[in-house]
Amino acid sequence: MSDPSPRPRRRLLTLAEFVALAGLIVAGLTLYLNWSQRRNDAADKAVAISVQRQERGRLDLLATVERHGDRIALRDPRHDLQDVSIIFPKASGIDRQTPLAEPVIEAGPIAGPILSLTDKGADDREGRLPVLITARYWDGDTARSATGLYEIIWRTEGRLLRGRILKLEGLRLRDRVGTAAKLDAAWASARP
Repeated sequence: MSDPSPRPRRRLLTLAEFVALAGLIVAGLTLYLNWSQRRNDAADKAVAISVQRQERGRLDLLATVERHGDRIALRDPRHDLQDVSIIFPKASGIDRQTPLAEPVIEAGPIAGPILSLTDKGADDREGRLPVLITARYWDGDTARSATGLYEIIWRTEGRLLRGRILKLEGLRLRDRVGTAAKLDAAWASARP
């Protein structure tokens, strides 16, 4: 018996059709790669802008020792400091400093407690006093605040007739994120 239905005939691609199909695939891949590259470039640009904003907004305190160690002036080259508050460890007995005119750390309020803690020892000593410094400043039109854990570097000197004096030597950043718990832990390890 013969089958009355005709068999479908298979047709091979001609060279021109094969080249057209390959061109279509290449064009599709090129379109996808361009779209993907633009998306990656946009993401990279957004990350770069975010990092730049964070860098610009970050507080970088610079300390300058003034008046032969009687005070440390604080400044930030990128921001105008509005208010500064210096908090000392509770166990040190030193009261908080909130300078009104200039952002400075004065040696006077620190001298009595540090000298009494270092009494009965050598006249010439050095040490670190951990402090929390909270600064309020403007970053463009945005008001910001930052609290960091710093260390005041101090030195005591003996004098021939008038006992000992305290001199401030500098300020060092210990942690950009300062808390009362970190301050107490730093004081426990640095206490004279």
